[in-house]
Amino acid sequence: MLASTSSADNQAKSTASTTSATHRRLVWLTLARMVLIALVLRLVVVAFLYPERTDPARDHWRFGGEAGRIARSITQGQGFSSPLFGPTGPTAWLAPVFPYLLAGIFKIFGVYSKAAAIAALSLDSLFSALTCIPVYFIARKSFGESAAAWAGWAWAFFPYGIYFSADFIWATTLTTLLMSLVFLAALYLETSSSIWLWIGFGALSGLGGLTDPVVMSVAPFLGAWAWYRLYKSGRRWLAPGLGAVLAVTLVVSPWFIRNYETFHKVIPFRSCLGLEVYFGNNQDSWHWGPPGYHPSDNEQEWQEYQQLGEIAYVHQKLHQGLAFIDSHRLLYVEQTLRRVVYLWTGFWSFSHRYLQEEPADPYNIFFCTGLTVLTLLGLRRAFRANAAAATPYVIVFVFFPVIYYLTHPEDYYRRPIDPQFVVLAAYAVASWVEARKGAAAER
Repeated sequence: MLASTSSADNQAKSTASTTSATHRRLVWLTLARMVLIALVLRLVVVAFLYPERTDPARDHWRFGGEAGRIARSITQGQGFSSPLFGPTGPTAWLAPVFPYLLAGIFKIFGVYSKAAAIAALSLDSLFSALTCIPVYFIARKSFGESAAAWAGWAWAFFPYGIYFSADFIWATTLTTLLMSLVFLAALYLETSSSIWLWIGFGALSGLGGLTDPVVMSVAPFLGAWAWYRLYKSGRRWLAPGLGAVLAVTLVVSPWFIRNYETFHKVIPFRSCLGLEVYFGNNQDSWHWGPPGYHPSDNEQEWQEYQQLGEIAYVHQKLHQGLAFIDSHRLLYVEQTLRRVVYLWTGFWSFSHRYLQEEPADPYNIFFCTGLTVLTLLGLRRAFRANAAAATPYVIVFVFFPVIYYLTHPEDYYRRPIDPQFVVLAAYAVASWVEARKGAAAER
């Protein structure tokens, strides 16, 4: 009798193991389909849009802007330098990861060549397509299998994901992928004392910061939240948290040291914060990014940059921007509120002048606002079901956009947290569909 019971238990374990392995294979097969379809969609769009990036006007400025300039300098043996229209020496204008990645493309395919444009946009498209994977696992970890399937497929067909990866040579899609991986890792930290997982989170956060410093607007707060949760659960917490801090420090310190040795000043990630303050805070508010305040489109600003040097130039711009804010405090409050509205709805203005510059904005407002509404519905439902599971999303939505509220927005600035929007929107839709099915079954 005992032998029969043991045999039955072993058979049940074997069946469960086989079922689990089959499920894992089906999940990864589904993910492979998502990534492949997402990549094909993006590459099809690349085929139509890449010629815009090969326009030689303004010395190929549309090919990556400052990132393209720095990548060209690296390729030509001049190091990480000259982000604008001439040789101006070492720079910290951008974080280093993407310019070096673009320099690698230039070395293989040629500087500002057609092949390089296609390769860069294809790589951006791959980063965007691969984001289907963390999006799926974020949704599954937070809300279950059904929401995960909805979220993964939603990302594959996500209009912002398709357009910005297929038309924009910049760090945006890589930043989005890294941000989603940082977020996914943070979801597992709260229940894990594995020092290697925490070190991995720290290293990934550091890499994200060296790609786009905005990652560091969120990563420390996600880490602190998980650290606190670990502490409250009674698990080992001190060593894992210190491991994450040490990993971040080791990853970013070479860049910090390079900047200090080069400029004799502490520049953590990028040097141009002062310009961002000045660029977004002035009397010219008809557009969220008005022309004429940046050395890339104003000859006087470019001359100032050359004469003063990068560090003195951005320091001067910071003082000019802060002086304007100090003397126009009510206007600054108004502009800040407009930036908040723009980042959440896509709306800036319906003036004739603005719509001439941004003719697609009415469509974007409809889509962006609809996505935000679905996201907030998903967030509300998540809070009702499990406030702890919803907290990481709140951390992202609160801390990520603050720097853009205070300085200025761009249409691509919110893209790195689009995965969180998609996950919560998918959760809202999946919950509604399941509720409808349940109601239909009861009838």
